Amino acid sequence: MRLLLTLALMCALTGVLAPSSSAAGGVRFGIQDDAWLAHGRGSLESRLDRLERLGVDVVRFNLHWNEIELRRGSPSWEASDAVLKGLRTRKIGAVVGLVGAPRWANGGRAPNYAPTAASFAAFARAAASRYSWVREWLVWNEPNQARWLKPTSPAVYVRSLLNPAYAAIHAANPRAKVAGGVTAPRAGSAGMSPVKWIRGMRAAGARLDAYAHHPYPGRPSDSPFAGGCRQADCETITMATLERLLSEVTRAFGAKRIWLTEYGYQTGPGGVSQARQAELLGQAALRVYKAPRVDLLIHYLVVDEPTSARFQSGLFATSGSPKLAALAFPLPLVQAGRSGGKVVLWGQVRPGLGAQSYRLQVRSGGGWRFVGGTRRTSARGYLSTAVSVPRGSLVRTLSVRDGTSGAPLFVR
Repeated sequence: MRLLLTLALMCALTGVLAPSSSAAGGVRFGIQDDAWLAHGRGSLESRLDRLERLGVDVVRFNLHWNEIELRRGSPSWEASDAVLKGLRTRKIGAVVGLVGAPRWANGGRAPNYAPTAASFAAFARAAASRYSWVREWLVWNEPNQARWLKPTSPAVYVRSLLNPAYAAIHAANPRAKVAGGVTAPRAGSAGMSPVKWIRGMRAAGARLDAYAHHPYPGRPSDSPFAGGCRQADCETITMATLERLLSEVTRAFGAKRIWLTEYGYQTGPGGVSQARQAELLGQAALRVYKAPRVDLLIHYLVVDEPTSARFQSGLFATSGSPKLAALAFPLPLVQAGRSGGKVVLWGQVRPGLGAQSYRLQVRSGGGWRFVGGTRRTSARGYLSTAVSVPRGSLVRTLSVRDGTSGAPLFVR
């Protein structure tokens, strides 16, 4: 079975040295970890330093309305001010989400119950006015699951949340872009599939500039290129079935841009190994590089959540020790195939803010040695090259700029 999956992956990766004519190519790669960014170990400056070292292009950060405006008319913006101004100072982009309703706006119920349209529009306009430099906004989080929105209805989502926020944000900042959907990959308990949700949004008259989705894998064995459910009646949308998302969004809204605003692979019990997580990060980057209309891929978590029952998709363990993914994120590397007896490698040196110098290192039974001389990436930091390295060896990228090395990639 492992051999079949490997062969399927290699077939899927054929012809990857350039994106298709309609591919984004300039996709930006980012991270979301609200709790760590706002309240993690050390100072905010030290956490922003870490984001810079990781080569992050953009950060997704949620504004929890139920926490910011606990009492009507008395918002407290201090925490979000610090984070968003810090990102702006470091020239790291921000994708800001609006989530959670205060009790005074939804009849005294929990934050996942829909608020009145007027109250949510007022909050959206206030946020967009306050953070006028933020150009990318998300409306809610995974509203197709009951744990995030009740009633779990695309009509309620469009009427009470998306369309009011869309109008309010554009009134405050005409240059802003507002993404709707922000859907989970599956219905979950008492929820709705992303396929039905997209169709329901269209029927309700949704207004949006982009469609956001969270294409988490269905199983740990799934890769960004292989796996997922492909039966005609399956309405789960993962990275492996990204074409289904593109098809449904096009049918509903035309050729809107796609933002993949939450994604990752979990390590630990029931998850994948650290080496596999690092490899899959690179494959996901290649997947979206090749895909049409994808603008963003946001990795979920810098640091694992405190208990193993929660998300363990971080680049660092709860102790703070780096996983291999912490090496792979700034320097993703993928075996993209073979050509004339050589291994075809694809990767990136992040952040993609200009051509970068890099070298390749190989390890086969001894220490690391260089393969060839210094190479240059494209203007967006991408690399694609063919090298002679034996099967079973390890290969990694070294950034000449700062001397850091990526995670080792096993050559098949």
